[in-house]
Amino acid sequence: MISIRKVASLAGVSPATVSRVINGTANVNPEKKAKVMQVIEETGFIPNEAARTLFRKSAKTIGLIVPSIRNPYFTELAAHVDATATKYSYRPFLCNTNYDPEKEKAAIHMLVGMNADAIIVASCSEQIRDIIDNCPIPVVAIDAMLSDASVEACIYCDYYQGGRMAAQHLINNGCRSIVCIKGPQHRYSARERYGGYRDICREQNIPEQTVDCDYDFNQGILMTQELLKRFPDVDGIIACNDIVAISTYKVLHNQNISVPEKVQLVGFDDISFSALLSPELTTISQPIQEMAEKAVELIANCELTRKAGEKYVLPVSLVVRQTTQKRE
Repeated sequence: MISIRKVASLAGVSPATVSRVINGTANVNPEKKAKVMQVIEETGFIPNEAARTLFRKSAKTIGLIVPSIRNPYFTELAAHVDATATKYSYRPFLCNTNYDPEKEKAAIHMLVGMNADAIIVASCSEQIRDIIDNCPIPVVAIDAMLSDASVEACIYCDYYQGGRMAAQHLINNGCRSIVCIKGPQHRYSARERYGGYRDICREQNIPEQTVDCDYDFNQGILMTQELLKRFPDVDGIIACNDIVAISTYKVLHNQNISVPEKVQLVGFDDISFSALLSPELTTISQPIQEMAEKAVELIANCELTRKAGEKYVLPVSLVVRQTTQKRE
């Protein structure tokens, strides 16, 4: 492969001049620039990306850290980040952490070491606040709210309102024994979703009934089985996300409990699979695409202020499908 020094020699200029032409970092004499471009075209020279990264102090890379690529919610989020990053000539670099705070920390260290321009952390755990506080490159949190300005920006949804919507919908449909499958309470999204359900129960004088669960299909199976033992009169279930709602439906179906005739079911996220089930899943829809686009646009347009902790809260909506129905 031809080197930058060889290009410089053939063009009769210095290697620094070739670098300036390649990176567009300074004005170059038009005649010299034309010679460099001619040599590049004739030789098929391809600039070394690592060298360009060091020279420009930018890798044109956005790191994306997700807790579980097996969850379709984060798969869809990654797809939207990829599409928007490409639009702005950035390359996304995906890191999957399996909900492990130590892996989240290691991913941040790696992305800093590879000179990424910024990091998007999706649904990060609060245990990594210390490493984010001292991160030398911009960090945008999606699907999480980190207070005390530990990140440049937080982009999340009105999870609390979503919890209220789900509970109120079931009550409006005639449900009176509603169980909330709570997500992991060390995560902001799960706490807020549960909080919305709890407050509606108190306002409507409905008994609060809960089981704890991770955002995981297999955990959803186990906790739904536990739920049916603890609350045999349940007539409405709010799942912490759509994946758990799908596992809940599987258990109900296997036990010949009809949905929505006997038990009504509401999920959270509105992943693409929720409309592919039979019956189709009623759920709280989050604007996944809008969150991804907002995060990348803030980075690409240089709209981030150092550790300002700017908050962007997007609305959620109730999508009524076939797992709920109004009772006469």
